[in-house]
Amino acid sequence: MKNIFSCLLLMGTLLVLLNSCSKVADSKDLSKAVVQIAAPISDAACLSGAIKGTMLEGKTYHVCGDIIINKGDTLTIQEGVKVLFEGSFGLGVKGSLISLGTKEKPNWFTYDSATLVRTDNIGADPTKDPALKGLWTGILGDTSCYLMVIKWTHVEFAGGKASAKLSAISKPYPIYFANPYGTFVLEDSWLYGSVDDPIRTLGGKIAVFRNTFEKCGLTGGEALNAKAGTIGDFAYNVCIGIATNGPKLSNSGAIIGVPGSNLHIYNNTIINCGYRRAAAGRGGSINFEQDAAGLAYNNIMVNCKFGIRIVANPIADTANTHYGYNLNYGDSASVVNQFIPSTSISTAITTPQSTNIPNDYSFLPTGWKIGDTYTAPTSIIGANNPLFINGPVPLPAGARLQDISVVGNYNFRLQSTSPCAGKGYTGFNARGDVAVDAKYGVTELTPPGKDLGAYQLDGTGNQH
Repeated sequence: MKNIFSCLLLMGTLLVLLNSCSKVADSKDLSKAVVQIAAPISDAACLSGAIKGTMLEGKTYHVCGDIIINKGDTLTIQEGVKVLFEGSFGLGVKGSLISLGTKEKPNWFTYDSATLVRTDNIGADPTKDPALKGLWTGILGDTSCYLMVIKWTHVEFAGGKASAKLSAISKPYPIYFANPYGTFVLEDSWLYGSVDDPIRTLGGKIAVFRNTFEKCGLTGGEALNAKAGTIGDFAYNVCIGIATNGPKLSNSGAIIGVPGSNLHIYNNTIINCGYRRAAAGRGGSINFEQDAAGLAYNNIMVNCKFGIRIVANPIADTANTHYGYNLNYGDSASVVNQFIPSTSISTAITTPQSTNIPNDYSFLPTGWKIGDTYTAPTSIIGANNPLFINGPVPLPAGARLQDISVVGNYNFRLQSTSPCAGKGYTGFNARGDVAVDAKYGVTELTPPGKDLGAYQLDGTGNQH
């Protein structure tokens, strides 16, 4: 009898606690995560070795050796924190990483050098650009990293050589995530510079929303290279001057029992991508490759080397890949003649879409078949200007296609008279594989927009 009474008392206590927690959760402001301070980390000494706890708001931390979040440990970073790497070091994540910058006080992972100068002028030599040299290693998630959440955070100058300790986790990328059962979130952040892909995922549930990718990859690299059963959303991102593509999706390397790679890629603005890719026939805007499926709607693609590329060998999952309602713009014959990439040049089997701007069938010649090359009428060159408030359209005088690689003073929001206004397709949803949570998940699963591109005329979408 005594044991029964004790159990009932315990259950009653738990119900009170759960009810109390529910009331707190219901009343808090979900627009900003509540970060409780656990094991505050001092900024007094240069960091190296194992790390866990909380980096405190507004502080600057210097890193003078590889830092590792061990399995089972968590590093939480409050808003307004700078993490400065003093050399070719990196952050290995075997546990969990949560970086919670805010719009007013973003976080920074960058290289520490008072003499570092950005080389963002038009015509600069990419081989001499510090953004493309990999001055520190990156944030490398091990297969045991169950959760990596990065919000309102700058990641710059990364992707350099990894030490033997970090090489055991991955090849060096600014951000790497490799747990097929884990969760990766990147939202409202900035990726500037990399040697190869700024982000590579090998499986997992991902949410990549409202970010800006600038000048990534020296001779190759995608804004997001998602492989091996990666599922989720890539939406409202700006990709400019990427060596190869904006997002690329492949199912290569997937393990048995993990769902095939599938992303909803929508409402992105992809500009001047594909021109530092060394291999012929590669690069441009959006790629679906080996066994990968998904959708690509409402994207703006400006002066990219190729339009959407559905790869024939190894073939994408064409039966479950859907696309349309995208705008293609090109300032030259070389661009407009690859709005629909050909098989002979780029192993592509992209299907024309009448919902695109321009209507793909309006410039394809009579008798054209999927995979054929074509010569578009000259009237397509320079047509359908997306009418950004301020953008490199048409291409600035004296600039080459490969010279446009950073946002700088451009403003990629749309004018009210843009042909992209009101042309978005909203008959689908975000995949929503990642739960909505201010701290441990995605802050907002921004739905498809009624306007094309990353910026909506009503002010929603990308906030940079």
